[in-house]
Amino acid sequence: MPPAHPTLDLRLDVVDLTAAVCDIESVSGAEGPLADAVEAALRELAHLQVERIGHTVVARTELGRAERVVVAGHLDTVPLARLAPNLPTRRVGEDLVGRGTVDMKGGVAVMLRLAALVPEPGRDLTFLFYDCEEVDAARNGLRRLADERPELLAADFAVLMEPTAGLVEGGCNGTLRVAVRTTGIAAHSARPWMGHNAIHDAGEILARLTAYRARVVEVDGLAYREALQAVLIGGGTAANVIPDACVVTVNHRYAPDRSEDEAVAHVREVFDGFEVEVLDNAGGARPGLDRPAARDFVAALDLPVRAKEGWTDVARFARLGVPAVNFGPGDPLLAHMDDERAPIGQYAAAEAAMLRWLRGAPGGVA
Repeated sequence: MPPAHPTLDLRLDVVDLTAAVCDIESVSGAEGPLADAVEAALRELAHLQVERIGHTVVARTELGRAERVVVAGHLDTVPLARLAPNLPTRRVGEDLVGRGTVDMKGGVAVMLRLAALVPEPGRDLTFLFYDCEEVDAARNGLRRLADERPELLAADFAVLMEPTAGLVEGGCNGTLRVAVRTTGIAAHSARPWMGHNAIHDAGEILARLTAYRARVVEVDGLAYREALQAVLIGGGTAANVIPDACVVTVNHRYAPDRSEDEAVAHVREVFDGFEVEVLDNAGGARPGLDRPAARDFVAALDLPVRAKEGWTDVARFARLGVPAVNFGPGDPLLAHMDDERAPIGQYAAAEAAMLRWLRGAPGGVA
């Protein structure tokens, strides 16, 4: 059984520390023991000011540097596998296998190592270890900070250490979900001429989606691929009744050159003539690679940069005017899988890359 009060030793190498972080189970909503261990380890570092807000831990340097950067990562994971428990972690060949090895406790371990190894960075640092990223957005710890303590997110640049297979992913697409509705008249299915079939009318919605050609948009030098897809469809009340209603749920992933309102206007234009209800909408984030801190980051890492096509918490920083990128160990395609795993070399490579950047002076490469 795991210890009642687990601890973390930041002197461990990043692979062993990743395993230790993973082995402290922290499914969303139950991050307390891991947050306790992270907080206790960081409070041992005299150069950091540490604050605990719920199950979110914030650690900051206050060196009076001209710039500040945020390095952020979430402590929670999706639930463990049911049929074949994937904790504790284990090594299989050159991989570390277990829940969290990809999403995203390798990134958390890198952050902890950076906090210990860089007491005098060229820029002031804010480390954010937050809770409830894997569940409903209303519970997201980073969202709570943005709403209640936005000063803790203030920075010139931010890095979310989400898994990117060791590449740099800039910004992110926005995501809009709408319900496109058709209305008919109910009647007995033996006498369809007495009614009007709402499901048949939805054929036009699907035809427009099939004919739609999504944009590929260049934003700050990165190419963002958009998408407009039906993701759910529902209608009808019984097998012998002409349906009087049908709903097609459509997801639009849109490039960060569009605002939330512009994305809604575009989707309404596509489905002109139909009732369109907005279900949820989260704007994207520009990569901000023209900012000095971002340029230094890309130069120091000397790694390929690509657009983030999904939505991530970098968008929360964008709303505060802070450019942000995703960078971390692990292949995101393997996140949440029962055999979640990452090459151990990616943890060390991510740590080394971040150290090159943080130990360098602004405007130069270490």
